[in-house]
Amino acid sequence: MAVVRDLRVLLRFRDFRRLLAVRLLSQGADGVYQVALATYVVFSPEKQTSATAIASAMAVLLLPYSLVGPFAGVLLDRWRRRQVLLYGNLLRALLASVTAVLILIHVPDWLFYVSALCVTAVNRFVLAGLSASLPRVVDADRLVVANSLSPTAGTLAATAGGGLAFVVRLLGSDSDALVVLLGSALYLCAALASLRLARDLLGPDPARVQTRLGAAIAGTARGLVAGVRHLVEPGRRRAAAWALASMTMMRFCYGALTVMVLMLCRYAWSSSPSAAADSEEGLALLGLAVGISGAGFFTAAVLTPWAAGRLGPALWIVTCAATAALLEPALGLPFTERPMLVAAFVLGLVTQGAKISTDTIVQSAVDDGYRGRVFSLYDVLFNVAFVGAAAVAALMLPPDGRSAALVITVAVIYGAVAVGMVRFGMAKQWRQTSQTVT
Repeated sequence: MAVVRDLRVLLRFRDFRRLLAVRLLSQGADGVYQVALATYVVFSPEKQTSATAIASAMAVLLLPYSLVGPFAGVLLDRWRRRQVLLYGNLLRALLASVTAVLILIHVPDWLFYVSALCVTAVNRFVLAGLSASLPRVVDADRLVVANSLSPTAGTLAATAGGGLAFVVRLLGSDSDALVVLLGSALYLCAALASLRLARDLLGPDPARVQTRLGAAIAGTARGLVAGVRHLVEPGRRRAAAWALASMTMMRFCYGALTVMVLMLCRYAWSSSPSAAADSEEGLALLGLAVGISGAGFFTAAVLTPWAAGRLGPALWIVTCAATAALLEPALGLPFTERPMLVAAFVLGLVTQGAKISTDTIVQSAVDDGYRGRVFSLYDVLFNVAFVGAAAVAALMLPPDGRSAALVITVAVIYGAVAVGMVRFGMAKQWRQTSQTVT
């Protein structure tokens, strides 16, 4: 298989292997931690979860750090990225352990959310640092393949971590704290793995590194404005802006459907008479949906290098959005388990395929000195879109999660993304970008 051959080529790069190990451990821990939070908030037998409660939890965990994201980017363009990966994962290991203690002693929800917020804050630095570091460990000719395999491998690691968390959670009736501690251990392993990378390897260039926090913070506003101007300049950077906008809308769709599937698993697809058995059955169904979606992510990693190489990354985004617009209502409107699980695979494939292409366009079009802040802005857009989608879903979803209006709205948005990219996406710039990244 081509993907196996490509992976073998990339794994010859020693520093790529080491950065990939950090990503796999870090995102595997993310999967464990996120599932632990989801099961604690959504699938606790004593809680009657609603779409509004899910949206509120997402807002508490994600939205405040949309304001922190740009600051993280400016700091990433000044701090040594290897050190961000090291200390960021060490801090998350400590904070996750605190979360486990809070679960055990049954503190008020607001205190639990404060602890989770702290982990999420550090996560902004680590994920943006991983993406900004990738061009420093592979050559330009293999960047598109690295963008297919490395982030997708991280997503699969998060999915595997989530699956492990589901298994641990289902084995015990009160094991949420144990799952969180498992995530803490994986964060610690990620920190130790980052020590195998040279201190200055991942950039930015030494002339740009500022060890004084005050000096970096003082330039945050100016750096953010400069990053936005860099992104919207004519030429290939404008193509990156279009790709980011399209990916943001697709993330919105994915977020809305995620809330719907959570509600369907919790109520519509569970038939057990007791609350405890009902929540366990719903949790098992959600785990199956997550695993199938992960298979879609893997398929995207196999398919995207070939498709983006022939169509160009931007036109592949159009194809992914158009496919989702056609198949999502056909599979989603019955609101039954099997078609919805097929939809989970399709949406995993098209969402990850579009993300791989967007990553490649942004990395190729944005100068190295700006990548950290641009990827942090990318992360902010992801958070805002997901939280906004959860809020819209909370308004549209009935208690059992079945909403034809939501399914049709999402299909229309996917279609608008495809049409918008075709109509306004500057085909000449697509060709320029494609020639650069393939």
